[in-house]
Amino acid sequence: MNNKKFRAVDLTFMALFAALMGVGANIAQFLVIGGIPITLQTFFAIMAGAILGSRLGSLSMILYLFIGLVGAPVFAQFTGGPVILIKPTFGFLLSYVLVTYVVGKIIESVKDPSFMRFLVACFIGLIINYGFGTNYMYFAFKFWAEAPEGFNYGMAWLLMVPPLPKDILLTALTAMMAPRIYRALHRSGNLSKQSVA
Repeated sequence: MNNKKFRAVDLTFMALFAALMGVGANIAQFLVIGGIPITLQTFFAIMAGAILGSRLGSLSMILYLFIGLVGAPVFAQFTGGPVILIKPTFGFLLSYVLVTYVVGKIIESVKDPSFMRFLVACFIGLIINYGFGTNYMYFAFKFWAEAPEGFNYGMAWLLMVPPLPKDILLTALTAMMAPRIYRALHRSGNLSKQSVA
């Protein structure tokens, strides 16, 4: 059964991952390819889902979005505020909530998740991030944002090629790191229990 109450340690971990998302957004703030900032946010979002679970993980991403939308410069290139809502890359930010929820659900659906479950969950999270974010970006460029010359659906995916090797590598790293951290935190009782199917 889910423990619906938040403990201080739960709130701490939520705040920690919200902060890590802000750091990950700007750790390479000057690296922008085709208008797409190269960040570590996907890494931290997948890690949040794998470690915190679907509930706390997704809430940490909602907290991150809220902090940025009210004006704190926690988005890529130290931006913040509601103007992000009309940017083509906003879909990637939205995807982090879904990424953490799905990754967490896959992992917490069994009592003692194996490495293979972590690996599959993490890569499903990466697919969700790229699929949701890239399609949102395509429609944004088509309907309200100023698109690059000759922009089409294929070009939208070509823009995602440069960060892909980095994200594949970091997703694999997450799958290797997360099981130990997950087990250590859950066995020690430092995180609230998630529902198990």
